[in-house]
Amino acid sequence: YVESSIGSPKERAEISITPAGRVRVVIGTQPSGQGHETSFAQVVSSLLSVPVEAIDIVIGDTDVVSVGGGSHSGRSMRHAATVFSLAAKELIEKGKKIAAHMLEAGAAEVQFADGRFSAPHALRAYGFLALARDSAEALLPRELSGGLAVVADNEMHDPVFPNGCAVCECEVDPETGAVDVTRFTAVDDVGRCINPLIVHGQTHGGAAQGIGQAISEIYHVDPETGQPLTGSLMDYAIPRSDTLPSFSAEIVEVLSPTNPLGIKAAGEGATTPAPAAVVNAIVDALAGLGVRDIAMPATPQNVWRAIQRARK
Repeated sequence: YVESSIGSPKERAEISITPAGRVRVVIGTQPSGQGHETSFAQVVSSLLSVPVEAIDIVIGDTDVVSVGGGSHSGRSMRHAATVFSLAAKELIEKGKKIAAHMLEAGAAEVQFADGRFSAPHALRAYGFLALARDSAEALLPRELSGGLAVVADNEMHDPVFPNGCAVCECEVDPETGAVDVTRFTAVDDVGRCINPLIVHGQTHGGAAQGIGQAISEIYHVDPETGQPLTGSLMDYAIPRSDTLPSFSAEIVEVLSPTNPLGIKAAGEGATTPAPAAVVNAIVDALAGLGVRDIAMPATPQNVWRAIQRARK
């Protein structure tokens, strides 16, 4: 499969470093289990060379988060990491000016390398956290008021193309139409992968979602009254952990040229190919009986009927 991902184009990041040694990051993507608090902190930690445990990710509070495109369409990490990168560059430049004042050096002399601001002949060097602490007590020039804090905005309109493949193995009982998905493997090119464990978790969840679409999930409505007939989980059949196999997931990293970190997307990976992979596996298992096609969802009833039609 190949899919395109853009998502809402605008994103904003606010990054500030407090005298208490905390890095406060405000971002407008709201997670629903994707682990943003962890992976976003990893990106900021790498960009600023500050410890992950010193970073506070602020999300979801609309009194604080003024702009954000939300979490959808495989956009979150790509947009967030891009605007983090822009904000980090601004923060480093501002840090150089503040460090120049603290080190009694010219702004052009200050360098940021290995997480520290330094200047020739200076008696010390500053990391971000120490610089925020010491400069808070110093008398800074007016143009440096506000300390180590920046706001960065970005719009991204170029799509990325995450891609991959999925392979499904299943067993079908021709007498009852019951389907047992026994193996499922997904290989996804997500661009640069920030946290493989989180991406694997998303792949597993996506596979479960896609398998559910393929074999059990259907929304029924009474044709006369319009009343939903599958209005709860008592009659809308989502897969359970005991009906799913152990998943095998692999990650391929072919960097995208559209953003600074080369990120594509991972949120829709296994969900996209799973329905086709599962149904094709069922049809392949029943090919000897003459079955050529099964409409989703491949419930036991639908599979059994397809077998009976093929036998006539």
